[in-house]
Amino acid sequence: MNTEWIAVDWGTSHLRAWAMQGAAVLDQAQSDKGMARVKRDEFESALFELIEGWLGETPVEVIACGMVGARQGWVEAPYSAAPCDPTPVAPFRVPDTDPRIRAFVVPGLKQMSPPDVMRGEETQISGYLSSRPNWDGVICLPGTHTKWVQVSASEVVSFRTFMTGEMFDLLCGQSVLKHSVSNGWDDAAFAEAAADALSKPEQLAARLFGLRAADLLQGQDGGVAKAQLSGFLIGAELAATRPYWLGQQLVIVGADDLSDIYAKALKQQGAFVETANSTQCTLTGLMQACKLARQTA
Repeated sequence: MNTEWIAVDWGTSHLRAWAMQGAAVLDQAQSDKGMARVKRDEFESALFELIEGWLGETPVEVIACGMVGARQGWVEAPYSAAPCDPTPVAPFRVPDTDPRIRAFVVPGLKQMSPPDVMRGEETQISGYLSSRPNWDGVICLPGTHTKWVQVSASEVVSFRTFMTGEMFDLLCGQSVLKHSVSNGWDDAAFAEAAADALSKPEQLAARLFGLRAADLLQGQDGGVAKAQLSGFLIGAELAATRPYWLGQQLVIVGADDLSDIYAKALKQQGAFVETANSTQCTLTGLMQACKLARQTA
């Protein structure tokens, strides 16, 4: 295999790697050895478990984004301050690596007021904007920690992070609602709950306990409860982010299923929404970072 470079998306829970020839994917691999499951001296071995078969005699560039650059990561890549280009500086070189690789980590972004940070999303933003010079609008990146990012003239102007995904997981697994939420889904229940929370976000805590009460008193289906829980949380998020999406050019960059959920809630409010695949944006952004690393080497 003639691997030219290796793209890596290294989050808190998972590690994904792609063998690349230019923009073409030659092979891919993944593991559950995310940043939270790897000690500082185990990052290189965790990576080599996936990529060793792609390496040859000539050193290969490895370009990584995500929590791998956090304080607890392989190497701490300093934040760049917004407003700025999503990747304003060259990736940070990882010192003392195996001679078969030259590893780099893409720096994250920080915002001083209100305080906020991102790692990994800046690469997706860069990938999305790479073919859209001077794009103005808002990018929503849904996930465990959903980002809402204001972009103007291809620069990140400001952003806010919402812990909606993590709250959903915690409520499903560690709250009283774990007894009332199960697998399944109901589109109508989600839409109604999202609209309700968007119009009355101050009622969120009461609406959440109502899911438990509906189970105890009415035997409500667990799949309906799951859809309502998602709707209440996302609706409250949309109420808080109304200045970001109302009347704006808007694109959602995320996993297809989650992007569809956000898109449905937004379209219900009359927003015009586009979607883009997060993996493709990540790979394109990492390729931009690879070019930058080569230019500054």
